Amino acid sequence: MTLIFMALLPWCAALLVSRLRNGGAAFALAASSAVALLALLAKTAPGVLAGAPLKVAIEWLPALGVSATLRLDALAWLFAALVCGIGALVMLYARYYLAGDTRLPRFFALLCAFMGAMLGVVLAGDLVLLALFWELTSVASFLLITFNAPDRGAVRGARVSLSVTALGGVALMAGVVLIGRVVGSYDLDIVLRSGELLRADAAYPWILTCVLLAAFTKSAQFPFQFWLARAMAAPTPVSAYLHSATLVKAGIFLLLRLYPALAGTEAWFFAVSTVGATTLLLGGVAAVFQHDLKGLLAYSTISHLGLITLLIGFSADTAIVAAVFHVINHATFKASLFMAAGIVDHECGTRDLRKVNGLWRYMPLTGSLAIVAAAAMAGVPLLNGFLSKEMFFGEALALEGHDPVAFFAPLAALLAGAAGVAYSSRFIHDVFFNGEPVGLPRTPHEPPLWMALPVAILVVICVAVGFMPQTILGLPLAAAARAAIGGPLPEYSLALWHGFNAPLAMSAVALIAGVAIYAGLMRGRWLHGQANPTPTGYLAFERTLLAFARSGRMLVRQMRGDRLRLQMAILAFAAVLAAALPLVSGGFVAHWPVFSGVTVTGAWMIWTVGIVFALASVSTRVRPVTVLLFLGAVGLAVAIAFAGLSAPDLALTQLFVEVATVLLLLLALERVPVEAPRVRRLAVRLRYIALAAAGGGGAGWLAWEAMRRKPEVISDYHLTHAVSGAGGTNAVNVIIVDFRGFDTLGEITVLAAAALIVWAFLARERAGVLGRFRGSFMLPLAVRLLMPCVGLVAAYLYLRGHNLPGGGFVAGLLLAIGLVLEALALGTWRSPHARPVRWLASGLAIAGLTGAASLLVGYPFLTSAFGHPVLPWVGEVPLASAAAFDLGVMAVVVGATLMLILAFAFGRKESAR
Repeated sequence: MTLIFMALLPWCAALLVSRLRNGGAAFALAASSAVALLALLAKTAPGVLAGAPLKVAIEWLPALGVSATLRLDALAWLFAALVCGIGALVMLYARYYLAGDTRLPRFFALLCAFMGAMLGVVLAGDLVLLALFWELTSVASFLLITFNAPDRGAVRGARVSLSVTALGGVALMAGVVLIGRVVGSYDLDIVLRSGELLRADAAYPWILTCVLLAAFTKSAQFPFQFWLARAMAAPTPVSAYLHSATLVKAGIFLLLRLYPALAGTEAWFFAVSTVGATTLLLGGVAAVFQHDLKGLLAYSTISHLGLITLLIGFSADTAIVAAVFHVINHATFKASLFMAAGIVDHECGTRDLRKVNGLWRYMPLTGSLAIVAAAAMAGVPLLNGFLSKEMFFGEALALEGHDPVAFFAPLAALLAGAAGVAYSSRFIHDVFFNGEPVGLPRTPHEPPLWMALPVAILVVICVAVGFMPQTILGLPLAAAARAAIGGPLPEYSLALWHGFNAPLAMSAVALIAGVAIYAGLMRGRWLHGQANPTPTGYLAFERTLLAFARSGRMLVRQMRGDRLRLQMAILAFAAVLAAALPLVSGGFVAHWPVFSGVTVTGAWMIWTVGIVFALASVSTRVRPVTVLLFLGAVGLAVAIAFAGLSAPDLALTQLFVEVATVLLLLLALERVPVEAPRVRRLAVRLRYIALAAAGGGGAGWLAWEAMRRKPEVISDYHLTHAVSGAGGTNAVNVIIVDFRGFDTLGEITVLAAAALIVWAFLARERAGVLGRFRGSFMLPLAVRLLMPCVGLVAAYLYLRGHNLPGGGFVAGLLLAIGLVLEALALGTWRSPHARPVRWLASGLAIAGLTGAASLLVGYPFLTSAFGHPVLPWVGEVPLASAAAFDLGVMAVVVGATLMLILAFAFGRKESAR
């Protein structure tokens, strides 16, 4: 119950905060939720950190093996503590940073929502649930970055962030599906125990690619590092929260979470360590040359994330300990630095490092805190950053088994360490010393005490961990590292002093070299005169988006509404391709169609008649009405073929569909030119001939292959259970209204919507058909005599459909044809029975209510029932609830057919009645 409460609390807080109008009340409620979460984590700490994880599972999608599982082990506990702890401090900071902003309730609501999404990621005990919350973090971060919506830079940054991280989300979902197929479960405990199975499977490279793509995009690793710098357009509290301890750490968490299942291979080592090392160096060098204070911190974050990724890529247990340790240290000093940068921006009105100089005189408290935090980032002794960076140097020196990498790893670590000292030195010197401020919009001064308090708390943690690492972080670090490794911990020492050794020497060299590099670059203020490095990654991204946009516009031009021929060609090609793929993949096994009641000679005669009429219909010397008659003859031949192939239901359906189609096309002829434009160019005519031959031949080949093969199908199940499961002997009708009733409900809903749309587009003008029937004496008389017979036959087909050929669809087509003739004979849409909208509404209502009736007796939607009651003087009567559903199908078919056909015959003004 504790885990469920923890997962739901931030979302409930977000909902409540969004309803408030007072910023102070919104802050109090949001911060209270974060503090409550911290209290719950403290309550669960003794057991979880001792190796007894909490777990709760709620059945979600049992058929797919997916459950809503929450799992809190030591690694999840550590990340949850960072999310909630730094979240509470950022909320306090934002209360004063955004003081006076009327949108504070919305801001705190979004912060709570993002906190809930991050907690969902770290608490997820099922990979599908993890992927779901992973996407929610991207959406919530997008909304937070665009909080300053009028700022076009914020909108662009949020768009880039969402595009890149959403791409990783798609990759993660693909990887989750592949893992589930290999392991047979999405449960995290089972997946973590299946490392050997995953690494031995042929799909392992694809799984690894998908998971790493998700982690690299979320944690801004090369080549996706460009989005983080663009996201700095967000308000500083957002940057302090998302880009120090939460969003960018989600990718690191994913690597650590799946480390036992996916690590330990050459592919993991080279992919993760190479990307980590590249990001580490590129981010460090780029940070030195940034003139925007938050830009410097953004690229330094990229570099430190690369450092953690490189440690994870080393695939050594001690490297995992160092990675987890640096996750904690980086979150503390980087969050404090972002908030200090926000204070500078808030009080000075600018973040330009070439202007905000000499602030120590104006802001000594802020300067002291920021200098200590920057020193921790540089790895100065007696601070937490020094300890984890020294462990990093030790791991780089201890790397074995990969000669080229083992040689370059210490060199890369040393260069990155020097770059870290250089950009930390610039942060300290340029902001708080280096002369006087230049052209500041406001006179700088200290912020309110409560605004500086979160920075002070984090800086105190940096100092305390630097002096007493084992006392403060020994237990949570060991427990989290053990959970990440998935086995026993290696021997390591978490102490301030390890004697004079190679890592200490590398730290000293990095400190001296970093200060020297910065001093050399600042000689004569040369660094201030340099332009920011060209963001090649961002430019490549924008050019890619521009190329997609241009392609889309070109496609829209090609597919505009008046180019129906091209649209129909694409649809036809897609349909033929979709039908051909299963036939081609299944091979070719010749089976001559077995006819029932028709000899092979008779079948050839039927098909010959159909072929002759089909060829005659394409003649340019035949009138359009005659072409329609020829097409009707082709349809009749197809119906006879269906009957000969023991498919009477299909034959009836084809027969009535053919009649309705001929009626529709006859009416449509009033809206098309009498003569089609002649194509005189030989090349165009040959192209049309080739397309027609390919389309017709392909469709004929598909039909032939479909008829002659006998694949393994599920028809035996339907034939066996038609009577026992649905009380009907007509398996075709039973499938439509019972076994696949839910599909049928969706189909008739779409049919009704399509009919309304067609009427809206076609019934725009009065057609010239009505006048041809007005004044006729015989047609109305004949229709009045035939309508009772039509209704009686339709009722007969409907009633017998559950056990004999027929059913609601066929009956609806027959009744609709009769009603169309009645409407045409009377010359008005408002014939006595032709009410298309009423037919559609009644049919959908009957079908829906029939399905809902089963819910009243405790059965799933659309569960059918049947029986054979004995009635007086009648005897035994077979009854099935599916017959009522079939009545709804019949009504929808009647309404849709009436609307589609009569829309051609009547204008909007008449039909709208």
